[in-house]
Amino acid sequence: MQMEETEKQYKRSVWAWTMYDWANSAFATTVMGVVLPTYFATYIAQGAAVPIWGNAVAIGSLIAALLSPILGAIADFKARKKLFMAFFVALGVISTALLWFVVEPADQTMCILLYILGTIGFAGSLVFYDSLLPHVAKADEIDQVSSRGYALGYIGGGLLLLVNAIMIFVGPKLIKSMPEVEATALMMRLSLVSVAVWWAVFSIPIFKHVKEPTARGESHEIGQNVITVGFQRIFTALKGVSQYKDLFLFMLTFFVYANGIGTIITMAAAFASDLGFSTLTILGTFLMVQFVAAPFSILFGKLGKKLGNKKAISLALVIYTIVAIFGFFMAKEWHMFVLGFGVAMVQGGSQALSRSLIGKLMPKSKSAEFYGFYSVFEKFNTVVGPALMAFITAKTGDPRLGIVSLVVFFVAGIIMLRFVNVERGIARAESVDAEMVEL
Repeated sequence: MQMEETEKQYKRSVWAWTMYDWANSAFATTVMGVVLPTYFATYIAQGAAVPIWGNAVAIGSLIAALLSPILGAIADFKARKKLFMAFFVALGVISTALLWFVVEPADQTMCILLYILGTIGFAGSLVFYDSLLPHVAKADEIDQVSSRGYALGYIGGGLLLLVNAIMIFVGPKLIKSMPEVEATALMMRLSLVSVAVWWAVFSIPIFKHVKEPTARGESHEIGQNVITVGFQRIFTALKGVSQYKDLFLFMLTFFVYANGIGTIITMAAAFASDLGFSTLTILGTFLMVQFVAAPFSILFGKLGKKLGNKKAISLALVIYTIVAIFGFFMAKEWHMFVLGFGVAMVQGGSQALSRSLIGKLMPKSKSAEFYGFYSVFEKFNTVVGPALMAFITAKTGDPRLGIVSLVVFFVAGIIMLRFVNVERGIARAESVDAEMVEL
């Protein structure tokens, strides 16, 4: 009976953990991806939106990247992963809700500030959310649990985006008391508020059903100031890269191939627009990707268990290579759906298996700290790739040459993965955990 209850608690905690992907993905799709950028460009910036919005995105990502490893090290030391996560969830939810008050061009600064704060809340919460994965999932199920989270994220984010799209396109026609332009703006602002509500409500399970892991550290850290230990751990980790050879080699590998993935995700709409594709085609493809990616995320979780993370990720990168090459030949709007389907096949799976492989290679006693470093690499995955694509497109005048240039990231990632020794990395992480003491 006790065994059944323990198994029931385990399943409940896994479900609660995966539900946070469902909760926060609404911010990624509606706020970061579609509605807010469009609302800002149409109603707030009224021209010259790209450079302003680009700077806002860069600033938010940079701040989150710099904060992540420091906060992660502190949270590991004091067993405060859930507390730190709650703070960042609250920051993201409140900032998103306050976007309701962004109404006119004079509110441009407020919009940018709220977006940056929301991005910090979103990214910061993910550091601690990801760091709970090795503590929640059993060692032989970590790939499937991570993949299940991504699958729920795609479904949840896509579902709310679909509701928001209906609100924006149908809602104004039902409001006869105001001009359609104003009614559309109202529906877009309501869509942003819906993200805050969705995020807050579906975050409840993880705080209710997932236990706070025990803090573990080295004996000399006992009695020290939490901030001092946090910074010490960062510097020690940076100095001791050789101690975690396979972990850091994989992080570098992830940075390389993630630049290709991140570029396709963030530049697909601009690429399609340059080819003259309609907004309906672009939005339709975006929605399709959300729902198709869900079952494929689950499939790749199973492949990770059967083939191993390295082989499954390499397979995903081979498919990404084919997608980038196919992009060179895109000419008709139905091609966009084909390309989107190809991306959907591997987008969630490659990210989920990357997240779980990091969890296998890092000491559990330093999970938030190393997921903080992982977050840094993740935040910079849209720097080099987009710059390369933009440079080649500008030089040649052909966006197709820009997208095919991304092949270099995927091929380099496949090659670099061969040098990551997963078994050696796991053994190193376990030996470090064995030397730790409870704090």
